[in-house]
Amino acid sequence: MTDKLDKGTDGARPAAAVSKDDGPASAAPAVIKAIPVRHYGRYVSAVVVLALVGLLINAFATAEKIQWQAVGDYVFDSTVLAGAGRTLLISVLAMVMGVVLGVVLAVMRLSKNPVTSWVAWVYIWFFRGTPVYVQLLLWFNLALIFPMLNLGPLYKDEMVDVMTPFMAALLGLGLNEAAYMAEICRAGLQSVDDGQTEAAHALGMSHGKTLRRIVIPQAMRVIVPPTGNEFLNMLKTSSLVYAVTYNELLRATSTIGSTSYAVMEMLFVACIWYLVITSVFSVGQYYLERRFARGSSRNLPATPWQKIKVNMMAFSRERSSTV
Repeated sequence: MTDKLDKGTDGARPAAAVSKDDGPASAAPAVIKAIPVRHYGRYVSAVVVLALVGLLINAFATAEKIQWQAVGDYVFDSTVLAGAGRTLLISVLAMVMGVVLGVVLAVMRLSKNPVTSWVAWVYIWFFRGTPVYVQLLLWFNLALIFPMLNLGPLYKDEMVDVMTPFMAALLGLGLNEAAYMAEICRAGLQSVDDGQTEAAHALGMSHGKTLRRIVIPQAMRVIVPPTGNEFLNMLKTSSLVYAVTYNELLRATSTIGSTSYAVMEMLFVACIWYLVITSVFSVGQYYLERRFARGSSRNLPATPWQKIKVNMMAFSRERSSTV
């Protein structure tokens, strides 16, 4: 019997064959007690960071020259709220201008026409290579070069009346944003496989219809995330229009600070409103990205509201089972 068991593959004895000489059956393995590695450096660094943060908070909280009551008094001041509304308005309008013009420039850049491609490249090169602050000042002082805006029979007026602070802010922010959006849109359009365009042309679709119905919807998955970041950046960059005397949030708070001698307090108020506006739009960007990611990912992570709903359902089931 033992000889038959010894004749396994390659002469090896099967593991299941146990002779009488092998002793008793294998005993249960001993319980292994896993001792986690202690990371003392993490504890030390956490204590140091918390201590520094505590010292920083305590320094601002106990500063005698900061009137924290003034911060609370002016957060919902009508002048501050009007400035926040103008900041939101100029940011949205400039972003819309940047997105529309950016799509046009991206299509021009990808065009086989060398003239349109070259013009788009020069535009992007200039507006990306010069600071936004300088561009705002150029638009605001355009009347020094062109005292009159003469469009023939269509429109004629003095440049000072045309180039208002609002118009200078809109052109300065919108045209600069268009250069960055052009590169974002170009990357998104190039991310779509060429086979999609060839298939659409084989079905008889024109180039424009293929772009609108096939290419751009698929490119939105790549375009939307950086566009959201650009809009959040636009909300903060809009503070530069202070230079062209547009009465947005920073200028409104600075005006109050100069008259009430609460300069730092009003800067804190401006920071609070910038954080509130950017946080609200960050939530919107999160859900917008999820919507355009549906076609590329089947298993999207649950949203915070979905997690709360699942936890509540699990709690109700557990409670009903115990009853």
